[in-house]
Amino acid sequence: MISTKIRAAALAGVSAFMLSGCLLTPGKFASELHLMKDGSFSYAYDGEIQMLALSKLAEMGNKTEEEFKAECWNDDFEERDCTSDEVAEQKKDWETGAAERREKKAQEAEQMKAFLGGIDPSNPEAAKELAERLQRQRGWNAVVYKGDGLFDVDFAISGQLSHDFAFPTIEKLPMANVFVSVNLRDEEQVRIDAPGFAAMGGGNPMQGMMSGLAGLGAMASEGGESVPKFATPEGTFAIVTDGRILANNTDEGPKADAKGQRLAWAITARTEQAPTALIAFD
Repeated sequence: MISTKIRAAALAGVSAFMLSGCLLTPGKFASELHLMKDGSFSYAYDGEIQMLALSKLAEMGNKTEEEFKAECWNDDFEERDCTSDEVAEQKKDWETGAAERREKKAQEAEQMKAFLGGIDPSNPEAAKELAERLQRQRGWNAVVYKGDGLFDVDFAISGQLSHDFAFPTIEKLPMANVFVSVNLRDEEQVRIDAPGFAAMGGGNPMQGMMSGLAGLGAMASEGGESVPKFATPEGTFAIVTDGRILANNTDEGPKADAKGQRLAWAITARTEQAPTALIAFD
């Protein structure tokens, strides 16, 4: 019965991540943002992105229910053999709740499909469908599926910064979390935040859930299940600008660059503070 419990917990875990908006996580990557006085900007992300709803974690939760198995314990909470009457009673209760379990699972599947913009995560072609959807969007030059919910992407976009910008944005997925956001302020100021490049730590409320899901992976391995793999942030994020840097949380501050100044962050699994900067274009 342990694998059934693992699958139920896995589905609940994925659903919780999706409801909280933590649907996407970066893996190995290099990312750079350019902001210039003439109003031009460019952004690039080259590397891995994992969609948790397409990982083996979701597959574990989507598997069909196992056959009935009675479970009994003694007063010391040690498992023992069940009597024939106990088996019959448990089986009756199990069969009575079968329809309710099927209905609940169908509802959860529809909810997950809705969060994914109509993509059914249980469909073997789901990853391909998502990759094709992304490649229709401007900036997504290449999207290659590597398995277990992990995509290798090449994204690059440029233009005039006349409005706020966020990455990634996925058509029909308004709930997806962003890695980088650029917000225009009054007095010719621009605020940059990169919440997606901080590890699950430093008071992040998702850390406990992530640790719990990792524990599920270990339990699944013991029970013969395929172990889910979680992408770990590992890469660099940089901002290049000829504007006036008012604030930033880099370790070394701005460095000279051919285009002005450069801010750089090294992102690892131990990064707790999300990169942030405030730039003025007087």
